Amino acid sequence: MIDPSTTKYLIRAKIATEGIVEKPDVVGAIFGQTEGLLGEELDLRDLQKSGRLGRIEVEIDSKKGKVEGFVIIPSSLDQVETAILAAALETIDRVGPCKAKIEIENIEDVRITKREKIIERAKQLLAKMIEDAKSTTVDITESVKTVVQTEEIISYGKDKLPAGPNIDASDSVIIVEGRRDVLNLLAAGIKNAIAVEGTSVPQTVIELSKNKHATAFVDGDRGGELILKELLQVCEIDFIARAPRGEEVEELSAKQIMKCLRNKIPVQQYLEMYGLTGIQPAEESQQNAQHNTVANQTTAQTPPQNVNTQTPEAEQNANTRTLAPQPQQSTAIAQKQVQSEENIKPGSANEGFGKYKNMYMQILGKSQVRLVNDRDAIIRELPVRDIIDALRNPPPGLKAIIFDGIISQRVLDLAEAGGVKIVIGTKMGNVTKIPKSVSIYTRNDLE
Repeated sequence: MIDPSTTKYLIRAKIATEGIVEKPDVVGAIFGQTEGLLGEELDLRDLQKSGRLGRIEVEIDSKKGKVEGFVIIPSSLDQVETAILAAALETIDRVGPCKAKIEIENIEDVRITKREKIIERAKQLLAKMIEDAKSTTVDITESVKTVVQTEEIISYGKDKLPAGPNIDASDSVIIVEGRRDVLNLLAAGIKNAIAVEGTSVPQTVIELSKNKHATAFVDGDRGGELILKELLQVCEIDFIARAPRGEEVEELSAKQIMKCLRNKIPVQQYLEMYGLTGIQPAEESQQNAQHNTVANQTTAQTPPQNVNTQTPEAEQNANTRTLAPQPQQSTAIAQKQVQSEENIKPGSANEGFGKYKNMYMQILGKSQVRLVNDRDAIIRELPVRDIIDALRNPPPGLKAIIFDGIISQRVLDLAEAGGVKIVIGTKMGNVTKIPKSVSIYTRNDLE
């Protein structure tokens, strides 16, 4: 065995003999034929006794009357002495009774190999140290941050909802899904958030949304959509912010949170952009209820004979009034007034209308838009979110727009500018002025 503690170099030599010899023969030849050759200072026996030369290792194999193999001699001598000793081995020409030849293959510096092993091991140890130090620092930071966040979070209102400490002092409120969302917003420095803790919105959140500017900040998944729909129906939401698709608010970094909140969208614009149907914001519902009550009282107090005695000026004022989503009868009346101003012939308005109805029913619930030309053929079909871009650059011959979404003022203005004659949508949005050249139909009118 080679003693690594005393070895600096390894002398590797090939040996070949013209006859059969054994290992002891080779070792004896090395000692015998070098004895007195190099002087007393490099005598092999004395060097081995002093530990400056290791045990001679011999590996040989006999085949067809010849022997081949190799010899390894560990040395702790310096470079010069080791080289002299190696050269002396090549002077051996006989092993036992047989002719022999020894040729030095190489002299390996064991310390270089050790250095390479040391470097590789040092890299591994350093990487482990850095990783351990990093994880320790992160653990400390997270521990301190968690303690601070936990101390800052409060239980708000009679429903004891998780909320930030500035929920009362701030004039705005951010409504999120759960406690972990509030904690993550606290970590980002946002202290006016409150959690609904489920899809059933507590009364505390409803009251807050009435008195403060409310922003709904929900996850970018199906659960976030459900909570958003619930919030829109019972709370007075002003803005909507959503996490990136497939991500949750509690997982966002501080930078992502601030970006989402900076890009928040007014609720009415959000409904129009994404073509959400069947959702009516709570504030709009209350206004509609009041509007319908006043309208019913006015109808009851107005004599029947005055219904058809409006002057042309009164008709024009009626067409420029502020509109909210109306019952079926009110929408139909408004459309008939527009058609009368256009002087549309009774037969021409209904030509191909059955096709339009079928087209609308085919895209119902799919949030799609169909652009129809003057030959009642579909020019293009696209998602509702792209309707504004499509109307900014309308295709030639565009006659009708049929889409599964809310008819907004912007859609009507662009339709009029593009020469569109017919707009068919799910329901009327917050429209302040109906273009005279555009006939409008909602889902209720098609049923």
